[in-house]
Amino acid sequence: MRCYKNGDIAGAEALCRLELQQRPASGAALHLLGLISSDRGENEAALNHLQRAIEAEPLVAEYRIDAGVVLERLKRLDEAIAAYRLALEIEPASLAAHMRLGALLARLQRWNDSIASWRAAVQIQETDPEIHNNLGAALYSAGQFEPALLEFARAIELRPDFAEAYNNVGNTLFSRGEIDLAIVAYRKAVSLNPKLTDAQTNLAHALQHAGRRDEAAAAHLRIAWERPADVSAQISTGNALAALNLWQAAAEAYQRALQLDPQNPTVATALGNAFLAIKDLDGAVMAYRRVLALQPDSLEAMNNLGMALKDQGLLDDSLDCCERAVELAPGNAAVHSNLVYLLSFHPGYDPAEISRQQRLWNDRHAAPLKSLIRPHANDRSPDRRLKIGYVSPDLCRHVVGQNLLPLLGEHDRAQFEVHCYSSTARPDAITQLLRQHSHVWHDVAEADDESLAEMIRRDAIDILIDLSLHMGHNRLQVFARKPAPVSATWLGYCASTGLEAIDYRLSDPYLDPPETDLSLYSEQTVHLPETWWCYRCAGPTPEPSSPPSLGAGYITFGCLNNFTKVSPGSLDLWAEILAAVPQSRMIIHAHPGSHRDDARRRFAEAGVEPDRIEFVPQQSWAQYVQTYARIDIALDPFPWGGGITTCDALWMGVPVVTLSGQTAVGRGGRSILSNLGLVELVARRPRQYVQTAVTLASSPARLAELRGDLRNRMLTSPLTNARRFARNIENAYRQMWKQFCQGSA
Repeated sequence: MRCYKNGDIAGAEALCRLELQQRPASGAALHLLGLISSDRGENEAALNHLQRAIEAEPLVAEYRIDAGVVLERLKRLDEAIAAYRLALEIEPASLAAHMRLGALLARLQRWNDSIASWRAAVQIQETDPEIHNNLGAALYSAGQFEPALLEFARAIELRPDFAEAYNNVGNTLFSRGEIDLAIVAYRKAVSLNPKLTDAQTNLAHALQHAGRRDEAAAAHLRIAWERPADVSAQISTGNALAALNLWQAAAEAYQRALQLDPQNPTVATALGNAFLAIKDLDGAVMAYRRVLALQPDSLEAMNNLGMALKDQGLLDDSLDCCERAVELAPGNAAVHSNLVYLLSFHPGYDPAEISRQQRLWNDRHAAPLKSLIRPHANDRSPDRRLKIGYVSPDLCRHVVGQNLLPLLGEHDRAQFEVHCYSSTARPDAITQLLRQHSHVWHDVAEADDESLAEMIRRDAIDILIDLSLHMGHNRLQVFARKPAPVSATWLGYCASTGLEAIDYRLSDPYLDPPETDLSLYSEQTVHLPETWWCYRCAGPTPEPSSPPSLGAGYITFGCLNNFTKVSPGSLDLWAEILAAVPQSRMIIHAHPGSHRDDARRRFAEAGVEPDRIEFVPQQSWAQYVQTYARIDIALDPFPWGGGITTCDALWMGVPVVTLSGQTAVGRGGRSILSNLGLVELVARRPRQYVQTAVTLASSPARLAELRGDLRNRMLTSPLTNARRFARNIENAYRQMWKQFCQGSA
């Protein structure tokens, strides 16, 4: 044994074999050969030697303990437990046996048995801080937090610089919900041992849980910097940065993680999500395709790939992904909503097919909830003050929040009590203004659909308004439960939900003109008398400038709409217009990526030189309105035309040429221009659309007249008369309510 302890392994082995030649049943020699074989990783040989040692000397506890260690390495865990227990029968006060047994039982999550072993170890060696820490860890895992804290405290008393024990105190406090105290404990652990990775990670997670996101991100970044080869550290850093909406930095962290673990689909999905958030659409598409190569049935990757392709205007490819996502998760209402929403952008779908898909969504996701609808006890007095509930995830700086603001500011508070049910993820200044204009504000982002429906029932809402339809994070399954006696949909976009449980949809005389087949809508259509929109400019704007063509010497067309709306048909007609107007240019809003190159190629194939096309990315408000100062004529895309973007253009003095479409979302320009008395800019056929734009481009006097007149037209039109709009929509609400009171809702 002296040779073994001095590192002379060969000498020790030779002596053991010589001893066994003389005494074949030498337990000591067999035991030492077992240790030597174990050190070499020869576990089967080691176990053989140790078992022979036990046979030779069955009452030596040490032999059984060392056999247990080898059995653990061989993953013969039940036999290892038996070996330790036999050692304790021989030597009940064996500290090593109790500790080995306690640790193994903890690995197997047999917490009560582990606790018993560690308590026995404490009785033998009460002043060992490691034993107290291990007993505390077992108690913590068993959910016995108070005794665990006592053991950790004793460990720290015995060793004041015991960083691992402080980390365990933090874990216990965190589990008890005492997050701030847990953070103090984690900080102490890190200060004692800056390289204790568990404490660093736990501190970062606790800060994030406490909502101290800046500190959490800093902690995660420190971990990632100190552990560049740690995949989990890079992932956690990415997650923390994503929670702060720092998507570019998050993407960089996920890229580092993916370099370390290229076959990790979870990391590739997170990277795709980060790229999608910063509108690196090519990067997002590449990341999601990478996931699908690894996991062809990944729902998240398939769904999000569809969304990225949609943003690139690749609607056929997007449709394929969305349909596949629905196949993968036919019961997922949100995934199915993405498909329904996409169809209105796609030029290949007519109103009848869109309606069929909307009703299919209803049959699959809303109709099964019909049994949850309960009678309503609301007072049916027709003229009483009504409670109106608005439901949306977009009550913020979003087209929905900004355009709800004028109505809420002008609601007749004597006749209507306004409740807002907001699932807004990141409230902002617009959120605060909307809150100020509400009688009651409910933050419901954390409420599930049934809880939200029950809240609305308790609030006794009379008319509940959906502001999303099938847009992201909608609450249509709340409406399927019909928590209010009357419900309607408005403002998200002018279409139909397909839900039998929603009674009405708001429209206007131009979005749904007399020739519209209203039977395609599941809701009853209520025409507001003038306009579906009430426009309020989203920020400060300069006065409209002179037509830019006066200084440039050529006409500049423009489209600053969401590029998803820019169909191949739109590009083809725009190319015709540019070809017919010599030297003209066009400015198009599109996030950077290969879809820009695709559009340029399409223009080039139609004879329009690529340098006549300029793309602009997402812009600040100031940049956005200045871009309008460079545009002479805006061209509305189709089949889904502009709404508020059209109003912005007109506000900046830019006339908009629109093609009236088959669907309500394709007639937004028609509605807005009709309210301004500019029906001559509304085309009914593609040839007329081209001719209208070309004719206007060749009329500098008319362009100058419109440039100077459009803002005043906006100011004196129903589009900006918030009080008049509020009375119109309130009259609609009152008629809905009276129909309910008469039993016909």
